[in-house]
Amino acid sequence: MTAVTLRCCSVMWSSVKLRSLVSVCPLSTRQLHTTASATMGVSVQQFEQAKNKLSSLQTDPGNQVKLKIYALFKQATQGPCTTPKPGMLDFVNKAKWDAWNSLGSVSQDDARQQYCDLVGSLVAAEGPSSAPAAAKAAGTTYATLLVTTEDDITTIKLNRPGKKNAITTQMYSEIIAALEQAAKDDSVITVLTGAGDFYCSGNDLNNFQLKDKGVEEMARDGAELLRKYVKAYIDFPKPLIAVVNGPAVGISVTLLGLFDLVYATERATFHTPFSQLGQSPEGCSSYIFPKIMGSAKASEVLLFNKKLSAVQACKLGLVTEVFPDSSFQTEVWGRLRSYAKLPRNSLALSKQLIRSEEKQRLHAVNDAEVERLMERWTSDECANAIMTFFQAKAKL
Repeated sequence: MTAVTLRCCSVMWSSVKLRSLVSVCPLSTRQLHTTASATMGVSVQQFEQAKNKLSSLQTDPGNQVKLKIYALFKQATQGPCTTPKPGMLDFVNKAKWDAWNSLGSVSQDDARQQYCDLVGSLVAAEGPSSAPAAAKAAGTTYATLLVTTEDDITTIKLNRPGKKNAITTQMYSEIIAALEQAAKDDSVITVLTGAGDFYCSGNDLNNFQLKDKGVEEMARDGAELLRKYVKAYIDFPKPLIAVVNGPAVGISVTLLGLFDLVYATERATFHTPFSQLGQSPEGCSSYIFPKIMGSAKASEVLLFNKKLSAVQACKLGLVTEVFPDSSFQTEVWGRLRSYAKLPRNSLALSKQLIRSEEKQRLHAVNDAEVERLMERWTSDECANAIMTFFQAKAKL
């Protein structure tokens, strides 16, 4: 785990480890406002973009500016400072506390506006000559994704933030196409992440609503699409990294075992409510989860719908590392850019060696899971469970 630390004498722009804190207790969960201020007009997406822009700075802006950034972020996400004042000898935390406390009763919307303005001014001050190379839009335009290549990293961003990045059938097809494209481009690593405050809320359950097709035809088509979708992850030749920027549900969780690294913000959660919806696991999780967690813990997650915090998921081996939300984007993307400087072919060949023995097994598991799901989708139990879900949703 990591945490942002401001040193009194020589402040480093990158963060340092704070292992002892997260090993003792879970990190607290923080939520952003999900609507923009009527007067300021700063949305969650703009706020997230400002967080991302911090990682593009080439020059250390200095201690006072970084304290201001820290304070505005805390005020924007948690409101006025209510935590106890650190002791006089705790210089680092006292400086951070003083900066946050100095904002007084500034509203969260105002703090978010000031945060975006400050980050924007820092980026603009560096000018285009010192900024990193602009992201290249990938050759194909997608309706549900943002796909870019920058610094030898291809990023596939799920882009339905208003629907918490729930995956539609169109989105499945586009992610398959984006992975196929990324496998062939010149990037060194590929990253999957989400827009907004969710990583992915799993299947858009409108996928299960009957339209012109009968139940059996819909199940067959859905099964074939799912088979191709999971296969695209199993066969992906380059290092594949999940940047879990918020809660993850369903297939977005089960697929994590097919990634090479999984980095998560502390406010992420991981939930697979398959039994609740009358379904069964997919994404090779029926094989991978027991392997990494043990049978008992995997059963809790896959059979009995246990929701995991980011820290719990990390302890069980599903997540590689958890980061504080305030520094998540800066730390993770700084690390990813350093990975992307490694030799491309060496990484690909090493991944092949690590994964080659299991690929055949994973394909077989994928086939078995898809066949089981096709049975579930045509069952009365599954139909009743999904109908119950929609009825409950309609009452909200």
